[in-house]
Amino acid sequence: MIDRSKWQFRFLLLFFALATIAAILWVIALYTAGGLSAVAAQASRPGPQFASWLRPAWFMALRIAAILAFCAYAFVRRSLTAWILAGMMIGMEVGYDLQFLDQATRLRYAANLQVLSAIFLSLVKTIVAPLIFATLVVGIAGHSSLKQVGRMGIKALLYFEIVTTVALFIGLGAINLSHAGVGVTPPPNAAAATVSAPHQKWTDVILHIFPENIAKSVAEGQMLQIVVFSVIFAIALAMIDEEKRRPMLAFCESLSEVMFKFTNIVMWFAPIGVLGAMAYTIGTMGLEVLKNLLSLLATLYVALAVFLFGVLLPVALLARLPLKRFIRAVAEPVSIAFATASSESALPRAMESMEAFGVPRQIVAFVLPTGYSFNLDGSTLYLSLASIFVAQAANIHLSFGQQLVIVLTLMLTSKGVAGVPRAMLVILLGTVASFQLPAWPVLILLGIDQLMDMARTATNVLGNCLATAVIARWEGQLGKETPSPTALDAVAQ
Repeated sequence: MIDRSKWQFRFLLLFFALATIAAILWVIALYTAGGLSAVAAQASRPGPQFASWLRPAWFMALRIAAILAFCAYAFVRRSLTAWILAGMMIGMEVGYDLQFLDQATRLRYAANLQVLSAIFLSLVKTIVAPLIFATLVVGIAGHSSLKQVGRMGIKALLYFEIVTTVALFIGLGAINLSHAGVGVTPPPNAAAATVSAPHQKWTDVILHIFPENIAKSVAEGQMLQIVVFSVIFAIALAMIDEEKRRPMLAFCESLSEVMFKFTNIVMWFAPIGVLGAMAYTIGTMGLEVLKNLLSLLATLYVALAVFLFGVLLPVALLARLPLKRFIRAVAEPVSIAFATASSESALPRAMESMEAFGVPRQIVAFVLPTGYSFNLDGSTLYLSLASIFVAQAANIHLSFGQQLVIVLTLMLTSKGVAGVPRAMLVILLGTVASFQLPAWPVLILLGIDQLMDMARTATNVLGNCLATAVIARWEGQLGKETPSPTALDAVAQ
């Protein structure tokens, strides 16, 4: 009988060895060629520019060998999370190799590969609305008292507001320390550049929470509106007599189980979807677009790391969560969110993972979808950082008081608009316009928005999974209910 754990260790060790050698050679060759600036200056020529002594075929063979070693590890490991990571690596390799083609051919192949991620995202979007509706109705009308729902809602909103406010201030501090916007070169015709965004009043934000047509809300993916409809529906169902309530509850229970199984089937396509998403992202990004913005990208990633270890980790420790189990539970949904830059794509698997972790289904169904509108930790951190970046790029000095007003504005405007397409862009442009800042730096941000979106989306999903576990602990319900066999089967994949 094959000792799987021994082979897992061997293949993983081989992967790290090959990947380390490839990374060292890449750095040496890059700087031998004249450094990042020289490479960026030659970016008009097809393919990455390296020193002459490192042949591209040798370097490619080394990278492919490392990826094959990890694929062997994933095969022996028999874990969907491992295959998702393998798909991410293969996509990065394919996208990187596309840079050796001319621009038109590269963009055409990248667009074709994006179809794979579009298929995966479309399948996931079909799951979200029925899954949220069924689990919320069963959780509220079948198990919880209405008083518990109200108490849980107040606790969740209080937690969301505290954590997102801390995220805003971390973003503010990071950009003031790095000064990533200072010295950014404006694009040609910057003064004439305009980016339009619909102006949103506070009344629009409130109205956006409530559905006018549930079918329209489902079609447009308005998650918060679906939650509001489901909660009111569940409350109404709980108020009728048992004889009439039982058939609808049985239907919703069956629907939730079917949608969890549906999720398991769709998730087997996740590695392919992740491969397509990463290939498109890397294949369409060039060194030229990164030339002025590496400092901003590094600032965002470091700020998110500070938020992760300085805020989310202490919260998890205060809530006495078993960290190893929690990390295993969130690894897959966070990986999907990072690769696809879509929080929605990770929601069904996150719900299954948190239920298997020990959070009761009614808490998962209420807190996770609500957090997608009110607890966007990574996105709120990015907003404060990006707003000050715009001022720095335009060489406009903002006093601490003015920056504080911007943060307070973002605390209000960043809530409840997750269903708006390109919501963060809408909020950023609205904030920029409100404080008479120019719009052209936002155009520069769009160049690396995909790379920033991957990190902030993964942080959003991680923060909401943690919020679900914290609220369950706060309610005294963590680990008190046995997870459904469907959820346990899903995380065992």
